[in-house]
Amino acid sequence: MLDGMARAVAAKGYADTTIADVVREASVSRRTFYEHFSTKAECLIALYEAASHNALQVLKDALDPTHEWQTQIERALAAYLGGMADNPVLMRTLFVEILGIGPEGLAARRRVNREIAGFMLGVVNAGGRQAPLSPGMAMAVVGGINELVLEYIEQDRLHRLQELVGPASQLVRAVTRAP
Repeated sequence: MLDGMARAVAAKGYADTTIADVVREASVSRRTFYEHFSTKAECLIALYEAASHNALQVLKDALDPTHEWQTQIERALAAYLGGMADNPVLMRTLFVEILGIGPEGLAARRRVNREIAGFMLGVVNAGGRQAPLSPGMAMAVVGGINELVLEYIEQDRLHRLQELVGPASQLVRAVTRAP
């Protein structure tokens, strides 16, 4: 059903997508839809969270603890951005449309960003650094990287997301320097 939601929203945008569109794309009945979701927004949030957890797993899978944290972050960012570039329609849908559903969408986005920031804290602070990265700074980095991705989405350059590995890695290094 989540794939059906992704296809429907990609084709029409969230505002113009109906439950009928979602069930048609998913090849399920309305009854089946409502057995899983109360609203269209609930379905989009489930799609957003599932895709975000997949992206977080890509980040985790890219880690190699035999390398310094800076190298691990750079490799994780390359894998993360590469995965997004492989599915531009879904990324556009999730990064842009989640904001259109109001407070519930923003809350889902914030939960996901906190998870990613927590992942970053674990990697950066694992080495027992003298000046550990704070949760607030980790969230700021995640927000900054999201803005870079949004800019590429707006400019229809998702196929070039790998270009952001350098600036995103540089941002992480800049905020992790000891004061």
